[in-house]
Amino acid sequence: MDRDDNSSDAGSDNIDWNTEDELEIADISSPSSFSMSTTGNTAGVTTEVGESTSSSSHPSKIVNDFLKMGFPEAMVTKVISELGENNTEAILDTLLTYSVVDEIPEQETRSNDRNIIPQSNFESEFFSDLDSDFSDEDSAESFEKDDPVVSLIDMGYSPNEASAAVSRCGIDAPLSELVDFISAAHLSKEADAEMDKLYFSSHPFQKDKKRKLPIEKSHGIEKHPKIERKRMDDDDDALHLPNPMIGFGVPRESFQVVSRTLRREAIGPPYFLYENVALTPKGVWNTIKSHLYEIEPEFVDSKFFCAAARKRGYIHNLPLNDRFPIQPLPPRSIFQALPATEKWWPSWDDREQLNCILTCVGSAQLTDRIRTALEKYDGVPDKHVKKYVMGQVKKWNLVWTGKNKVAPLEPDEIELIMGYPLYHTRGYSRSERYKGLGNAFQVDTVAYQLSVLKSLYPEGMNVLSLFSGIGGAEVALHKLGIPMKNVVSVEKSNVCRRVIQGWWEQTNQEGNLIHVSDVREVTNGKLEGWIRCFGGFDLVIGGSPCNNLAGGNRRTRDGLEGEHSSLFFDYVRILDTVKTIMGTT
Repeated sequence: MDRDDNSSDAGSDNIDWNTEDELEIADISSPSSFSMSTTGNTAGVTTEVGESTSSSSHPSKIVNDFLKMGFPEAMVTKVISELGENNTEAILDTLLTYSVVDEIPEQETRSNDRNIIPQSNFESEFFSDLDSDFSDEDSAESFEKDDPVVSLIDMGYSPNEASAAVSRCGIDAPLSELVDFISAAHLSKEADAEMDKLYFSSHPFQKDKKRKLPIEKSHGIEKHPKIERKRMDDDDDALHLPNPMIGFGVPRESFQVVSRTLRREAIGPPYFLYENVALTPKGVWNTIKSHLYEIEPEFVDSKFFCAAARKRGYIHNLPLNDRFPIQPLPPRSIFQALPATEKWWPSWDDREQLNCILTCVGSAQLTDRIRTALEKYDGVPDKHVKKYVMGQVKKWNLVWTGKNKVAPLEPDEIELIMGYPLYHTRGYSRSERYKGLGNAFQVDTVAYQLSVLKSLYPEGMNVLSLFSGIGGAEVALHKLGIPMKNVVSVEKSNVCRRVIQGWWEQTNQEGNLIHVSDVREVTNGKLEGWIRCFGGFDLVIGGSPCNNLAGGNRRTRDGLEGEHSSLFFDYVRILDTVKTIMGTT
């Protein structure tokens, strides 16, 4: 992609639409330095970079272009001084790499052999971020290491639950493991309550007596000082996540048939589906459901549909019976999805699935450090090196491509895992492809929920696709064999709009595709016009930005009041307007 395209996209995409997987670039504290939080470290690392090479006090046009994208000036000038101004794509890729690597290239003098790290500096170079072992979506939630107890309380769990989970699982346990522990405790408590109910119903004379059950004592749980800032009984807004996270059922897993009763005004058509990250600040999902007809969220982890975890919550009014998955079923293990990696996979890397797909990838500097760390071992590395390597490969979804050699997933491989056609995003820069795929629906997961519509709309559907991204909803409907008569696709990113348009043409869709660049441009008048023209919408689908909801954003994690995530209320506004115009409320 040429510079003008990038510049245009930066101007139109100044809202970072979706993901909890984006890393934040710290503010510039001085013209010659910038500060960045390293992934997995408990403190930020400030790295000095050289003074700008520009001889003018005014930045050049290309510098300004990248400054508009949000990169620090010191970083931009340093990269341009190294690469020159001609290759804008290489500059962009390098800036994105520097934004997420564990440390910025240092200016201090090193050994002549850059592959050999002095033994005295081994711990600081390799193990400074060993305080966190990442799994599932913790790679996205722990870029800035927070107190796990406080993080759990922010998610809505009680201080006692948070302290017990940390005491049992350890201070270094990933956030998802702590959540799973608390969820398991809830299930156990519910089972005990059901046993009590059954016991007393068959022994009515015992109602005034407590059935003595074995109590497991917790040792070593100390009162956490930060808990004093929280109300001990403030659990009203908590919405606890299920374990396992299979929603109302998933393929290849046993589950009970679920029934639910919807409020009259929530019953479709139009049907709707709203998606966002599962792990949010306290009260967010209760607020979301209060604006969506009090429908209980369906929390699903995409690891039950593909080879990567992706914990998401969905609120919808879709029927629950007669769901079916896309055939053939996609691979659910790393070796099934990426068979060429099995040859090089070490026995001590026990991963069977990948973590949540991110919008960015591990850098060449990181993979080189891992190779250097492993080279001196013939077999299994010592526990410190193993812990470091496993932390990084889990965090960045690195796969083994040679002896002691790891590499990030290629965009084509991510397309496979996320359920998109091969080369769906090809033709754009690697950074744009990673960003689009990291922000996207996992197609097979969403398709399973939408599959009930196939029998209802054999002749096709009219779809209002909000925050469309790279077209996950449209791809899911197409793979289910549901024709799309008219699709209004609302998406901020120019690149994503072009991806959808290209896919629409390549798959020979017979319907009409209408692009809108901003949900705030979807006015009542436009909705009335589309509904009058199409005869109404059959499905309203989308997931609003989660920038202010997810754990990767610790400075502006303001919930639904945040600048970007507040666009959820535009989803509500548009859905309510559609239902009103169509006379269904």
